[in-house]
Amino acid sequence: MGPSRAEMEAQCQSLADKLTLPLLLKRNAEEYASAPALTAGDTTLTWARMRERTAALTRGLDALGLKRGERMMIMMSARPEHWIVDFAAVHLSAIPCTAYQTLSTEQVGYVARHSAATVVVLEGKDEVARWWPVLESLEALQRIIVVDPAAIPTGDARFVSFAQVEAQGLEAHLAAPRVFEERWSGIRPEDPIAMMYTSGTTGDPKGVVLSHRNAFYEAIAVDAAIPVQMRVPSIAYLPLAHVAERELGLYRALYKALHVHICTDPTGVVPLLARARAPAFFGVPRLWEKLAGGLKVKLGALEPARRDPILAAHALALEAFRLQGSGRDVPPELQQQVAEADAKILAPLRKTLGLDALEWASSGSAPIPVEILEYLGGFGIRVLEVWGMSETTGCATINTPTEFRVGAVGRPLPGLQLRLAGDGEIFVRGPILFSGYLSAEGQVVSALDADGWLATGDIGTLDADGFLTITDRKKELLITSSGKNIAPSKIEGMLRAHPLVGQAIAIGDTRPYVTALIALEPEAAPLWAKSQGLTSVSLADLAREPAVRTELEALVGAANARLSRAEQIKSFDVVPDMWSPATGELTVTLKLKRRVILAQYAERIAALYADA
Repeated sequence: MGPSRAEMEAQCQSLADKLTLPLLLKRNAEEYASAPALTAGDTTLTWARMRERTAALTRGLDALGLKRGERMMIMMSARPEHWIVDFAAVHLSAIPCTAYQTLSTEQVGYVARHSAATVVVLEGKDEVARWWPVLESLEALQRIIVVDPAAIPTGDARFVSFAQVEAQGLEAHLAAPRVFEERWSGIRPEDPIAMMYTSGTTGDPKGVVLSHRNAFYEAIAVDAAIPVQMRVPSIAYLPLAHVAERELGLYRALYKALHVHICTDPTGVVPLLARARAPAFFGVPRLWEKLAGGLKVKLGALEPARRDPILAAHALALEAFRLQGSGRDVPPELQQQVAEADAKILAPLRKTLGLDALEWASSGSAPIPVEILEYLGGFGIRVLEVWGMSETTGCATINTPTEFRVGAVGRPLPGLQLRLAGDGEIFVRGPILFSGYLSAEGQVVSALDADGWLATGDIGTLDADGFLTITDRKKELLITSSGKNIAPSKIEGMLRAHPLVGQAIAIGDTRPYVTALIALEPEAAPLWAKSQGLTSVSLADLAREPAVRTELEALVGAANARLSRAEQIKSFDVVPDMWSPATGELTVTLKLKRRVILAQYAERIAALYADA
């Protein structure tokens, strides 16, 4: 019999009260010196080498004048230099903050001025070009470090190359190695470890300040819920401005001395997963939706003799998955049938996808359609939802492989308390709650109430077993002109479950009924078109294609059959555009920017209500 929840919480808290990033990096460099820490392409850094380079960068940043409590902004892709300079800033008790590379110059100006960063670290010419127009407005900025020396403007003394900072720091470190140890010796678990800017779906981004205790309590609690062995492989593919990647790729990696494999190309995630054989993997919903869409298209192209046995095995596994995912027992006879079908058909299929080593697959950061979870679950790919936000240092609730509910986001992590307000808003309290938001004056201001509760802005329900289901964002609920409250994410998720659909937005706030705009999936839609014998495969052509319209009408009809009358989609339009952060319809975390979309397609939306 394992420890009780109270005992688990006490153990997590006791351990988190002893840990800081410098202490864990020192432990790993001493106990696992020659073990791989970070691999990018053909380059692998051991834990000993990671700490050596961190020491050099710490002394280099120190020489540039980076001080305790100051903010350092980073804009670069996932690469070893990002990890090292981030760790180095923390060793000086400064606060590193990664900016998404997709930010516009206007957005760069906002976060740079708000953070009052004194040092900025940029990757190359694209990042320098993005920052250049706002540099003169940044009063606090002192130095700009650039990884690619060819991107440094001539004649500007504020710019310095990353290699130069590291080389000068290494020289200083070799001359006086004790200085590096002295720089971090006073860091405490309650001190800041990083700052992250929210995606700004409902207003200006906010600077979320996290502490060492936040970061490592989260790592400890997740590991208590779903343990992984020390030093196993891990995949880092999300931007380090994303709280999930920062927690998993930096802090959990430090805590478990993981071997992090960096993937800079999203299309290479599954092949890398196959090569690295990581036992745990977090995927944003879009990744799982695309995997499901690709499987549907491939199965549809198979001859019946090959397809039918797979579908039969899928049906058995899906039945068992639905039973377990609703808290019911799987009958022994069905267990045996699933085991045989898995061994003969499904396990070999997962192996061809490189997913046979995957023990815990998770999804979070946005809603994922139940249809996607069930479709993948039928192949033995059990994707379990988690829920959280930057302010909770990543996931706050978690489904585990032995205790999960399909469509729910799990139970609270050890040490986290959760309650629902009268309107369903979720409040949380516990050690993973952030230190506060950075104010314009440079102070960290708590957002918790007098009793330590955080209002999350998400709406949810709790079942009898304590599993949380998210129904929508409080600020995103649609209220029709007849006063009906409607959760748009539920409707949008049903539409996105089809491989043709890349994104969808439900519309209806202050209007008489619900309509929708559908943007086609740029990769899967052309494949679907070819499988249907269509010659036109461009998004613009497919948006006008009658066969596409017919397919989407069937999709909307199927969704409406599962929705209440007030939620049903009365009409829809197919847009010929691909929505992305770069074009402005999505945030950098791939959430809908509703106001932007409503303004951009105002005429199309008006046409949907022409007969109202």
